[in-house]
Formats: sequence, structure tokens, C-alpha cells
Amino acid sequence: MKKSIALLFTLLLLSSCGKEVSENNLHLTGNIKGLKDGTLYIQRVVDTSLVAIDTISIDGMSNFETDIELKSAEMLYLFLDRGVTNSMDNNILFFAEPGNINIETNLDSYISSAKITGSKNHEKYEEYQKINSRFKDENLDMIEQRFNALKKGDVKKIDSLNAKQENNIKRKYLFATNFAINNKDFEVSPYIALAEIYDINIKYLDTIQKSMSPKVAKSLYGVKLTEYVAKIKKQQ
Repeated sequence: MKKSIALLFTLLLLSSCGKEVSENNLHLTGNIKGLKDGTLYIQRVVDTSLVAIDTISIDGMSNFETDIELKSAEMLYLFLDRGVTNSMDNNILFFAEPGNINIETNLDSYISSAKITGSKNHEKYEEYQKINSRFKDENLDMIEQRFNALKKGDVKKIDSLNAKQENNIKRKYLFATNFAINNKDFEVSPYIALAEIYDINIKYLDTIQKSMSPKVAKSLYGVKLTEYVAKIKKQQ
């Protein structure tokens, strides 16, 4: 009887441990059409450098699969070492979170063709980037116009473009702030605050930090944002 109870307790313990692991586990699958030979590196940012946390060798088959332990949702990179080219098109950014994530792309347009599914945070990040890219495009257009105005010595045009660029930046920052607040239940919220608008007025960062849900506040980027806001306030 004692042996049966001990066995039951052991099975329950193993079962609970198994559930805990699966909750924090990322199962990553994907396919890179056209890739026959190469190495994939799963990378994360440590301090200011990209560090490989997993390596996948591609030998004949373009499909890949791996499991990664995650303590929190975070932005990871899928780096492709082609081995025979200096192409800059080699690092796919994806917002990893526990669960099943799939990355589909091809060798010729590795980054631009990438389709990432299974991550709600990544869906939100793509939603953010879709609008944010408009501000970037507008700014690039104004930079070109300003360059031409400088060549012509058109001071009036330069002043006008300077004002437009400043307004564009304000709109970009306001959009990012509102997006982060409206998506307070996702880890992408503090990530955007830290990666995109870290130099905005502290009152906006403070608002984002205070709006985070309890779950997000305990996440990797939630903790970092709280620490960052506290540090800025201390310096004032």
C-alpha cells in the first residue's frame, strides 16, 4: 500500500513538473524554401549583443524544428548563416512566446517573405510596424526633399521641412505611446516603450509602465521598463 501511494505521489509530481515545463516552452518549426545547406542560429539580445541560444543545421531538408525554454515572451532572431554570401538579408526578428510558432520564408527574400504565425505578441508587433513604417517613409521623403533644398539654398523650404519633420516625430511617438497603452495586456507594450520611444518625455513612459497588466509587469520587458522609469526619475 505504501509503495502504491509513493508511486502515485511520484507520478503526480512528474505530471506537475511536466506541465510547468510545457507552459514555458517554445516549440519552433519552419521552412526556408530553396535552402539546401546552411546553419540557423536562434539568437537573443544579451546586454547589447546578439547571443546564440540554439543552433540548427540544415542538410538537404529545408524544414526545421526545435524547442526553446522561455522564461518570458521576448524578441528573438532567426539568423541564417548561408556560408557562401555576404548578404545582409539574414536575420528575421520574431516575438517569441510559450507555445507553437511557425516561420515560413524562402532563401531569395529571407526577411521580406517571412510569415510568422502562432505568436499573439508578434501579431501585435506587425500591427504596430505597419503604421510605424508610414512615419519612417514620410521622414525619408522629407530627408530627400531637405537635401534638394539645401543644394538650392532654399532656406524657406528647409525651415518648412524642419517643422514637418519635427511634427512627424511627435506623431510617431504619440502613436507608439497610445499603442503601448492600448495593448497593456501584451509583452509587446513595454518592448515598444523600451525599443522605440525610450527617449520620450518620462511622463509618457510612466503612463505606459503604470498601465501594464500584472502579468506583463512581471515579464522580461515589463521589469526592464519599471527599472528604466525608476532610473530616469532618480536622475531628475
